[in-house]
This record gives sequence, C-alpha cells and structure tokens, in this order.
Amino acid sequence: MDVNDNAKNAKKDNQKFDWITERSACTLPRVFATLRRQVEEDVKTRNSLRPNYAPYEFSLAEDIDEFKVLLQANDVQRSVTFKLNGQAISVIDDQNNPMFQVTVTFNDQGECKLHANEREREYWQVRQMALENLLF
Repeated sequence: MDVNDNAKNAKKDNQKFDWITERSACTLPRVFATLRRQVEEDVKTRNSLRPNYAPYEFSLAEDIDEFKVLLQANDVQRSVTFKLNGQAISVIDDQNNPMFQVTVTFNDQGECKLHANEREREYWQVRQMALENLLF
C-alpha cells in the first residue's frame, strides 16, 4: 500500500465519520456528567492515599446541576463546587468566588475540546486546576 492508498483510505474514513453522534456527545451536560464521574474517582483515589491516622477526609456532595468536593478536617471544612450553567461549567471556591469556567467546542477534526482560562484543556487538567489546592 503506497501513500496515495493511505490518503484515499483516510478520505473514505472521513466520509464515514459520524459527526452527528460525536457532536451530540459534545454538550455541556455530557461533559459535566463525565467530569462528575472522574472527580468521584479522584476523591476515591485521594482518600485511599491518606494515612490511617489522617484527621481529614474528602467527600463528594451532588445535586442535579452541581457537585461539590469537600475537605473535612477537625474544625476545617473547605470545598470546590462545579456548577452547570447555560453556557459553561463554573468552578467556584468555598467563599463563592469564581475560580474559572469551562466551555466546550467541537473542532474541525471532529473532537470535543474543553476550554478553561482561554486554553484548550484535557479533562484531567480541568480537574487538577479545580482540585489540586483542595486535595493537596
């Protein structure tokens, strides 16, 4: 198979690309649901790394259009909230201050991309931006 055959196959695959299904998965509610599942796993992982005697614990509180990661330690309680709005997912600290917003685009390559602080981000990068100071 030569280079021209590869180009023809790539063009053929592009013609078969199911953009409707891919685009329907690239919505704020779907991205929000994925973030919620991934953050839940992050919380489980972080709790599993705590020493046995640790006086703190992380938990997740959920509502329909928001979820909150909580740090509880003796007299201290801190949190980060992810809230689904009409045009973005807002990430808010425990003083109700906006940290950043996440928007979603469907690019020319047929990929669903997250954007935060005017940069393209992966899911894990959004979670790190939101939770690193809380979890560590």
